Amino acid sequence: MDPRMRNTLSGSTSPYLRQHADNPVHWQQWGQDAMDWARERNVPILLSIGYSACHWCHVMAHESFENDSIAEIMNTNFVCVKVDREERPDIDAVYMNATVAMTGQGGWPMTCFLTPDGSPFYCGTYYPPAPRGGMPSFTQLLEAIADTFTNRRGDVDNAAESIVTELQRASDGVPYGAPIDATLLDGAGRSILGDEDLPRGGFGGAPKFPPSALLEGLLRQFERTGSEEILGGIERTAEAMARGGIYDQLGGGFSRYAVDAEWVVPHFEKMLYDNALLLRFYAHWARRTGSDLATRITEETANFLLRDLRTENGCFASALDADTQGVEGLTYVWTPTQLVDVLGEDDGRWAAALFRVTEEGTFEEGASVLQLLRDPDDWARWQTVSDALRTVRKGRPQPGRDDKVVTAWNGLAITALTEAGLALGKPEWIAAAADCAQALLDLHLVDHRLRRASLGDTVGEPTGVLEDYACLATGLLSLYQATGNATWLDAAQELLGVTVDNFADPAEPGSWFDTADFAEVLVTRPRDPLDGATPSGASSVTEALLTAAALVDSEHSSLYAQAAADSLARARLPLERAPRSAGHWLAVAEASLRGPIQVAVVGGGDLLEVARRLAPGGAVVVGGEPDSSPLLADRPLMDGGPAAYVCRGFVCERPVTDAIGLAAQLNTTSQTAM
Repeated sequence: MDPRMRNTLSGSTSPYLRQHADNPVHWQQWGQDAMDWARERNVPILLSIGYSACHWCHVMAHESFENDSIAEIMNTNFVCVKVDREERPDIDAVYMNATVAMTGQGGWPMTCFLTPDGSPFYCGTYYPPAPRGGMPSFTQLLEAIADTFTNRRGDVDNAAESIVTELQRASDGVPYGAPIDATLLDGAGRSILGDEDLPRGGFGGAPKFPPSALLEGLLRQFERTGSEEILGGIERTAEAMARGGIYDQLGGGFSRYAVDAEWVVPHFEKMLYDNALLLRFYAHWARRTGSDLATRITEETANFLLRDLRTENGCFASALDADTQGVEGLTYVWTPTQLVDVLGEDDGRWAAALFRVTEEGTFEEGASVLQLLRDPDDWARWQTVSDALRTVRKGRPQPGRDDKVVTAWNGLAITALTEAGLALGKPEWIAAAADCAQALLDLHLVDHRLRRASLGDTVGEPTGVLEDYACLATGLLSLYQATGNATWLDAAQELLGVTVDNFADPAEPGSWFDTADFAEVLVTRPRDPLDGATPSGASSVTEALLTAAALVDSEHSSLYAQAAADSLARARLPLERAPRSAGHWLAVAEASLRGPIQVAVVGGGDLLEVARRLAPGGAVVVGGEPDSSPLLADRPLMDGGPAAYVCRGFVCERPVTDAIGLAAQLNTTSQTAM
């Protein structure tokens, strides 16, 4: 027997791959060795892509990959390759595009069949072990693919060639457009609000995903325009999410999405990236409006990150699973009887009414997901009740945790914790962000290049993609503004240097590939400018460049500013035609339209606190002694005391020395730098 006929996943740094290490399938990790073996055997590659917190990935694994007879068919006729989409987003992007092109939809688990050189010729998602709902069984599919590959190889190769050609065509850059202006952004805001589900909050119908970056973009538009219509849309969605079942009313943190339009029943997985993005938004909402709800959600979400997702080295784990012992919601849902058993008759009935726990239930088997549609009439009682329920819940089986540390998502967490710490006066959150940043730089930066992910003290081999460089750079720039520690600025510049040199398309200024020119060559080089569950790499790097341009010396500032301007010129088309898929672009464009605003505070003190509290999202705020950084150069103290210098693009206001004067300058929301 060929010694390669074995499962090789036990040595992976991906918890998802390790979950499949005991399968009877001879899973291989992605790489040239697997392709060479497929070529030697003259069999296709069966590529299965998923992630640790994916419910249907677990279902298909249990139904098919743990089945000895199905595994035998797989091992005999294919080289079987497992990929963690979170560890290899580049592979996932290529084959997801192929899946959508072939079937009109995508999702995970993703099941693709490839020629030995990696070209896809048939793709799909979940397949059941027996025919169901018009779907063939997985066994039927395997046998049909194996037969086609053996007996109709020419058709297979022609199909693969056609698909790869289409993938390469689809990966062309977005056209360069006119500069971003207020008319464009105002139109994008109106278009987004036109899709609002007014009675229930959010945009579009079920399933409903938290529109994290979109809310941040709309909030920045409100800061510029003062539009009550925009603020109303923001608050309706933000409150509906915070009060619904998608938010963990006992433990804090948001689930991945709601399966219904009312935000009641979540898909229970909790992702780091969702919670980091939402933490940033709720902190900014709290800072801008003083909302008690926004403040509470900010505090609870930050505490969730630090309590439930923080790893031993100070970074943050990727996710909590949707399932607990194979059952969705087992940890989280309650019945009225359970509440009474824990709290007693009076408090139990009070809690059931408050949390909308009914005899019929809102979930499965008469259980309910906790909601908090109104504030308690007695906060002290609510605290006592919540503490008791949390204690009992801790004794229940808990969802698994994906301990993989992803660079980009930790970059989002660094930014969120830093900005939330400044907004709510929580220096311990900023310290936690700094610990995470240092751990990433120590472990993930190898020979001046980022790696995508690590597990424990072991960094994985896959190289970082564009979002990794961009999100970490943005986080480092946030830390620099918060602390004045130049180490963070130097590290951010190092990352941006690699990004500009190795991810930019030299033939199309402002266009970015999602993989570096030194990364593994796939059948096509992925490039997707649209924002999805996370901001796109392109919009993220534009944010980093725009911010850095205001913080560095003049030589690098010009380079970064031009690169950001070129990127934004290519964002015009998404903002015009698909603004709901350009939420982070909207946030970055709003910051750019206003300059971005730069506030240099020499001497610090109360002026610096006022600047951080009142400056709009995307503004750059730095404090310190005169000439201690590029933004503070040639900006002296006034009459021996602190002074604040506010600039918009290349236009600066007169320096002010008191909080009232600074507030007046920062509240001129109608002014834009055109």
